Amino acid sequence: MGPLTLAEARMPDVQAYRAEWRGEFERLNREWIETWFTLEEADREAFRDPAGKILAPGGQIFFVVEGDEVLGTCAVLRLDAETDEIAKMAVAPAARGRGYGDLLMEAALAFSRSAGTRKVVIVSNTRLSPAIRLYEKHGFVRVPLDADERYARADIRLELELDRTESA
Repeated sequence: MGPLTLAEARMPDVQAYRAEWRGEFERLNREWIETWFTLEEADREAFRDPAGKILAPGGQIFFVVEGDEVLGTCAVLRLDAETDEIAKMAVAPAARGRGYGDLLMEAALAFSRSAGTRKVVIVSNTRLSPAIRLYEKHGFVRVPLDADERYARADIRLELELDRTESA
């Protein structure tokens, strides 16, 4: 096989967490959080120690990489043996509209299915209407918000029941 063409070298790829991308995880998420809301303690905890807070309990962080540039990220948090949460989904402003949110969502849901998860939840804010449309496009439905959500900015909760027969 010959060398990659420029187009092939720039094809987006979804990859699992690497320690060297920790700063990209924080940078991409800070951009949308600080644009629309205020950074909260739960955000700071995830940014300080993504490996300990997200990976160690059985979750994963995905990145959309194009060439050598990280353009998007999404975390899957293990809440319990049968429930995951998709959180910290962000795409760089200049890369929005390219389908990277779909790539991240597909990777996150495939991860949850392969782990035997029965339900995936998302807690968000209705001001983020493109994100809400993405979640609903992937089958998430609105459910009542829990009174004890860990983010003050949360005003919507969505859930997706996974079909166990779709497991990888």
